[in-house]
Amino acid sequence: MAKITLKNVTKIYDRTIKPAVKDFNLEVKDKEFVVFVGPSGCGKSTTLRMIAGLEDITEGDIYIGDVRVNNVEPKNRDIAMVFQDYALYPHMTIYNNIAFGLKLKWIPNGKTIKLFGKEIALKRKYTKAEIKEKVLEAARILEIEEYLERKPKALSGGQRQRVAIGRAIVRNPKAFLMDEPLSNLDAKLRNQMRAEIILLRKRLNTTFIYVTHDQTEAMTLGDRIVIMKDGVAQQIGTPSEVFNTPKNLFVAGFIGAPQMNFFDARLVKDGKYGVEYNGLVFPLSETAENNLSKENVSEQDVVLGVRPEHITLVKDEDQKKDGVPYVEATLIVCEMMGSELHLHLMIDDKKIIVRVPTLGITDKELDEYSDNRKVWITFPPEAIHLFSKEDERNLAYHRD
Repeated sequence: MAKITLKNVTKIYDRTIKPAVKDFNLEVKDKEFVVFVGPSGCGKSTTLRMIAGLEDITEGDIYIGDVRVNNVEPKNRDIAMVFQDYALYPHMTIYNNIAFGLKLKWIPNGKTIKLFGKEIALKRKYTKAEIKEKVLEAARILEIEEYLERKPKALSGGQRQRVAIGRAIVRNPKAFLMDEPLSNLDAKLRNQMRAEIILLRKRLNTTFIYVTHDQTEAMTLGDRIVIMKDGVAQQIGTPSEVFNTPKNLFVAGFIGAPQMNFFDARLVKDGKYGVEYNGLVFPLSETAENNLSKENVSEQDVVLGVRPEHITLVKDEDQKKDGVPYVEATLIVCEMMGSELHLHLMIDDKKIIVRVPTLGITDKELDEYSDNRKVWITFPPEAIHLFSKEDERNLAYHRD
């Protein structure tokens, strides 16, 4: 097992356009599960391929353990990569696909090569008994023992992906690199495989770096998440950190489904800070007040952000609480999602979404969420995020 460190890593394909990855810094701890997430073209797969040695580094350094591997061949980095398209040999059985890497010939004992600056003694290739033991153990872990004599074409997408993972497991690498391994699967199978990867991680207890464009995968799998945009890491943190304290407007909008609602508003101060929207002033949390005061942030136009599940909604005007500012809205669409409702509201010409749990709501109450109904919403102080219109950073958090 080993930590993986990237220092000021940059990848440039064409000097006339922006770098694919720019000044990327990250330390993946030993046995940590880190997920790279972001939209297509953000540089996450390129970063993974540089770690694997499949892409050259334009600038910077990559270390596996304490060894700089910029010029080390992929086969000598002692890492295993699982690809999006499985990359199985169609003419081989599942057993032979998994065993393939173990059957490669090694230099006999007594000879050495220089690797990572050290003299490494090479052993003979694995015996048939050793290969069988490793393949059967991997198949048992992944629950594909009954498919070992089949060809890949006879397997489902999820089963093929398990085979690809099995081929990586048998090598017992220092780290696993996974490049969108579930993107070719349907939603139900993707959910199942996501749970299996979590269990696999617990069994293997090794270092994982996982690339995805799916924020659900990122939030459920990762110890830490690296959110990327245009080749730059926008925020690195735990799932709760990036969800509850997004560093900037992009992170706030990317993490969370449905995405955070945004409003044009103004930060004001009359003794205490507040945010003015729709002619009303909403109070801020103590944390936000302290951070804004510490930095002496001036009154300014801002983007007000509130997640759909954090908006408080009332259907009847007499349910409003005294002293709490409420904005009038019109319900235009009600989506029944099973465990919750997605209410599409209009405030003047602004459309927003509010999530309402269905637990405890009767059918009669559900019928009351009808089109063109007037409702009222407010924003709890602890749910409010404020973003600078100038540089899009979160004003109430992250003072760097």
